[in-house]
Amino acid sequence: MFVLTLTVQLALPLALLLWLGLWPARNVPGLAAQAAGTGAVILALALVAQWAVVGWWVPWVLAGLWGALVLAVSVRAGRAHLAALPDTRGGWGVAVAGLILLTLGGWATGTALAGRTAPPGPVVGIANPLGPGRYLVGNGGAHTLVNVHLHTLDDSVARYRPWRGQSHAIDFFGLGPWGLRADGLRPADPAAYAIFGKALHAPCNGTVIAAEDTRPDFEVPRLDPVNRLGNHVILACGGAWIVLAHMQQGSVTVTPGDTVTQGRRIGAVGNSGASTEPHLHIHAQRPAAEGAPPISGAPLPLRIADRYLVRGDRLDGRSP
Repeated sequence: MFVLTLTVQLALPLALLLWLGLWPARNVPGLAAQAAGTGAVILALALVAQWAVVGWWVPWVLAGLWGALVLAVSVRAGRAHLAALPDTRGGWGVAVAGLILLTLGGWATGTALAGRTAPPGPVVGIANPLGPGRYLVGNGGAHTLVNVHLHTLDDSVARYRPWRGQSHAIDFFGLGPWGLRADGLRPADPAAYAIFGKALHAPCNGTVIAAEDTRPDFEVPRLDPVNRLGNHVILACGGAWIVLAHMQQGSVTVTPGDTVTQGRRIGAVGNSGASTEPHLHIHAQRPAAEGAPPISGAPLPLRIADRYLVRGDRLDGRSP
């Protein structure tokens, strides 16, 4: 998985930039398609990819390199008096490749941007539950391209039904030095991740419906596919349930039946349950039917601190 991440987020855009810089087309439409296609792919990756491993700032570096290269090849092209049309198979090939990249990148960019708008219907607004620190949205938004949780809206897949309530969930990574989520690419120790142990606060006034505190925090990438939420708290706030999952063992400070006020500390981020690495999973749903699995209620989109958060967004935690 990490080889694939590094390939897509670093090797692919760098290869395209080298292609543009070292082998620019020798005709006007070919060069335009080559430059536009490369830029479209970099923009699409910036919006679609999870930039937690290599750093959230890397797309900005890639965009800067692209801009500098476009300027450089444009100056060279002006001096070279490029042909008006391709006159070789290679020239036509570069133009076609550029147009294909432009089409794919444009589609992914448009889809990701569309996913930044909350779906129609009610949206639950809550306060920021995260303690001091800076956080990156790993999953969030209104399209599966930026939020994998939305796949569970598919009622035809039986295994999704017990946890359909999490379809509009948001996942948060922590950001440490250099904007990275951990010390290393994928350390086994959960304490090496910036978000591990960060305080969690009640994001609304409500009543504790469920609380679990005894599940272990696994080394990465172990997980518990049965007890998916791990240590968690479910709050009833108005007509919605707010679910905070994968909390740290021994950190939960509330019990079922407790009444909590917004801002009260309720636990800390951990790596329990079906979590491949430390992160906060939070979602809103309608109350589950009596006797049904706790996160099987109808899913509801979330707005946190007045923001509809989408993959790639950053959020500052609450002040101490």
